[in-house]
Amino acid sequence: MPNVKIFTDSTSDMPQGWKETYDIGVIPLYVVFEDTTYRDGVDITPDEVYRKVAAAGALPKTAAPSPADFIHAFAPVIESGDNIVYLSLSSSLSSTYQNARLAAEEFPPGRVQVVDSCTVCGGIALLAVKAAKAALGGSSSGEIVSMLERDRERLNTEFVIDTLDYLYMGGRCSGMQNFIGSLLKIRPVLRMVDGSIVPVSKVRGKKEKAVEQMLSHALSDIERMDKELVIIAHTQAEEDARYLCDALEGAGAEEIAVMEAGCVIGSHCGPRTVGMMYLKNE
Repeated sequence: MPNVKIFTDSTSDMPQGWKETYDIGVIPLYVVFEDTTYRDGVDITPDEVYRKVAAAGALPKTAAPSPADFIHAFAPVIESGDNIVYLSLSSSLSSTYQNARLAAEEFPPGRVQVVDSCTVCGGIALLAVKAAKAALGGSSSGEIVSMLERDRERLNTEFVIDTLDYLYMGGRCSGMQNFIGSLLKIRPVLRMVDGSIVPVSKVRGKKEKAVEQMLSHALSDIERMDKELVIIAHTQAEEDARYLCDALEGAGAEEIAVMEAGCVIGSHCGPRTVGMMYLKNE
């Protein structure tokens, strides 16, 4: 039976050590400032993105990998005789999933299978690591796809945004909403639901209150939480990440991975965002 290699994209914000340990391929999305195009996580850092946004007063554009990008990454693996399972950024948020499917059609049927993660950032990373462990354990492509389709239904991805400015500049928040939100210091707690981002709480006051609200949501799940691996992702919010990490360790989480979100995620949510991702037991 052929071996299976797991691929995902740069919005998973996969730590380098995980890429190497689990042999996970990562295909970068693009960040575009005016006439210059950068590969997410390769040619530009999140800090550079925030500096450029502050200087220009405008967000970069972000773009999915092209079908040709996927074909270029997949071809050597297929030629070596292995199969591929590619786990994409939520198809509701990007054309990445569709472009990967177009690329998969260029290979013999069944050799490249594409799965919509229905999530972002550390949620993708969590699923990808589970898939890679299954692949290293000898699972087939079909078995891994079935596992991912089950697990994405029990994945909880929730995050707190510090400022509405990036959502406003990106067209995801009206000018009046941004003005009122800034005036009242409203901090939204957002969650991935069926592949889309929806607000679950709007907390007025300091950001710490919104982080506490998100933590409360997680602790209410603690009896159902799969404590084997919990991910905390952030954009220049190390203090919030450490606070959440300490709280979840105290609640019994076995492994907590803290990672910094990359350029594409940061371009949409802005600095000082923090989120948690974990699976709920069936």
